[in-house]
Amino acid sequence: MSINFYIWNETDDATKARIMRRSQANIDDVIKIVEPIIADVKLRGDAALVEYAKKFDGADLTSIKATPEEFAAAEASLDETLKAAIDHCASNVRKFHQEQMNRVEKPWMVEIEPGVFAGEQVNPIESVGLYVPRGKGAFPSALYMLAIPAVIAGVKNIAVVSPPTASGATDDATLYTAKLCGIENVYKCGGAQAIAALAYGTESVPQVKKVLGPGSPYVAAAKRVCSIVMDPGMPAGPSESIILADESADPHNTCWDVLNEAEHGKDSAALLITHDKKLADYVRENLPKIIAQLPEPHRDICATVMSDYGGIILTESLEQSIEVSNAYAPEHLHLKTKDAQDVAKRLHHAGEILLGEHTPSSLGNYGIGVNHVLPTGGWAHTYSCTSVWDFLKRTSISKCTAEGMEALKQSVTTMTDYENFPAHGDVLRKRNVIND
Repeated sequence: MSINFYIWNETDDATKARIMRRSQANIDDVIKIVEPIIADVKLRGDAALVEYAKKFDGADLTSIKATPEEFAAAEASLDETLKAAIDHCASNVRKFHQEQMNRVEKPWMVEIEPGVFAGEQVNPIESVGLYVPRGKGAFPSALYMLAIPAVIAGVKNIAVVSPPTASGATDDATLYTAKLCGIENVYKCGGAQAIAALAYGTESVPQVKKVLGPGSPYVAAAKRVCSIVMDPGMPAGPSESIILADESADPHNTCWDVLNEAEHGKDSAALLITHDKKLADYVRENLPKIIAQLPEPHRDICATVMSDYGGIILTESLEQSIEVSNAYAPEHLHLKTKDAQDVAKRLHHAGEILLGEHTPSSLGNYGIGVNHVLPTGGWAHTYSCTSVWDFLKRTSISKCTAEGMEALKQSVTTMTDYENFPAHGDVLRKRNVIND
């Protein structure tokens, strides 16, 4: 089994660029594949969704929207232990995002100068679509990570889309989680066709203003194509992680930490970055043995990732490790170094930072309370982790009294004259002055 091993100072620029690029090239390649699917859904609506459910999911749909009876049956049939786990993890996610909402400033206004006031008010987005992937399994955690902040933010119209099972249903855990989060509108469609349905609307699926949620390269490509009519949200494509470690990291644990995100799919990226050669050599030697213990298809997935977009990067110092990580801007960053909290202050670009041996990525993925829907593909340079702010928007508010208008009049008309906007200036020079 081959594990990519890079000595960073000896790695050529083309290889470095490929590592930084990860699977984004895959997304570029599938745009031409999803464009006709999007056009078809736009044209034929529900009929196209039914056909694509049969073609891609092997499902014969009797309804696109999940029915109340299906919600009830899902809750009744779901294992009680799983329901308790969802309840526990979702409760932590709710507490964390409610605290975020508590920190959102209420409408505010400040007096800029006498008689001149400026401020903001915050309102929820009117409608959002939440994409819950299926692929190799069901992912109710993706739903509560998206739905809870949307509900807390006050979004009125929330539509959940998720690929149907082969029996033409939405999986039980997803329906249970939707009900737990207070969402009734769940639709049985996935892939590029689901994004198209949310972007343009069909007879069953409502058109929304924004879509959030992780997905395959086909989903990511569809979001990009549909961005002309709706906000595609934060780029959330194939999973990726960096384990940034020094000699203090436990070598055995580090092997498993690398695999946490690698098992998501063959297009995932999982990197160990360290300046400690002893740790790098241990992981290089032992990781194939650990991967060999995994069941299929996870064994094959992880082996592929570690020989493709993943691997081990040996740097010359902690400073260089930090530099490489900041350039990469990973979705998940697990920091296992001495004085990790201090080191974290120097890591400026990451979807999330998990500190220490006792905070493996799976805890953040499910139950700490932080959101696991994070920017991928280097977009952590400019995008933040999913939060209530993804479902809110700011509107600026201002007000001038007669005194404030007069105070600004000369400076503003000077600017309007310089920029050749006569009506802009005359609206001040020629208006009737009404005293407060």
